[in-house]
Amino acid sequence: MIDLRTADLAPVAAEQPDPLLFATVSGAHLYGFPSRDSDVDLRGVHVLPTEALVGLREPAETRSRMWVEDGVEMDLVTHDLRKFVRLMLRRNGYVLEQLLSPLVVHTTDAHAELVALAPSVLTSHHAHHYRGFATTQWRLFEKTGELKPLLYAFRVLLTGIHLMRSGQVRADLTALLGEVAAPGYLPELIAAKAEAEHGAASGPGRERLAADIEVLHAVLDEAQAASLLPEAAAGHDALHDFVVRVRLQG
Repeated sequence: MIDLRTADLAPVAAEQPDPLLFATVSGAHLYGFPSRDSDVDLRGVHVLPTEALVGLREPAETRSRMWVEDGVEMDLVTHDLRKFVRLMLRRNGYVLEQLLSPLVVHTTDAHAELVALAPSVLTSHHAHHYRGFATTQWRLFEKTGELKPLLYAFRVLLTGIHLMRSGQVRADLTALLGEVAAPGYLPELIAAKAEAEHGAASGPGRERLAADIEVLHAVLDEAQAASLLPEAAAGHDALHDFVVRVRLQG
């Protein structure tokens, strides 16, 4: 397992063809349950030059790169700023988790501005994102029996509940256990996941797991109904101005 506290990932940002607004670590390291053989998921935003968007050629709004460093698979995916902000406005919790990740590889003043604008896109409808993601991961667990999608299902439900109640995006399952009531066996599942990225789930039976997942879905529904988050994002105009200004400065 790569030590993210000492790994020098900054050169990766310097090698990109267009300026990076930010790059952070996402995936299992962010979610609090990396395995010994987990890859490192780097996510971020690049800023295309203005001419790339006004000419006849279609620019690469999303770029990806994979490589191996010290025996660890590295995966970098970045979106152009405009596409990333549009995803933010589509109630996409996934990109918000990337933006707000505390595991920062590369940052800029514009990154700090975008972080400050993030609360303006939060709505009670972000619950739909986490509800849908949890359903997808639970179905994957039912099909494969692997621990990884099971933990993902629990993680996104707890993240959604916490967001609806507090207005804050928190993706680390280990931290969420202290904020949201959750099954007591989750720490054991997290410890088991540390040993193997694609190991089979053990511990509670399927019926117990299904019942607990169903309970958390109900809690998420209740949290959404009681949430103080608005129905619609308020930050569209401010984000538009931000994207234009950053693009012109670039």
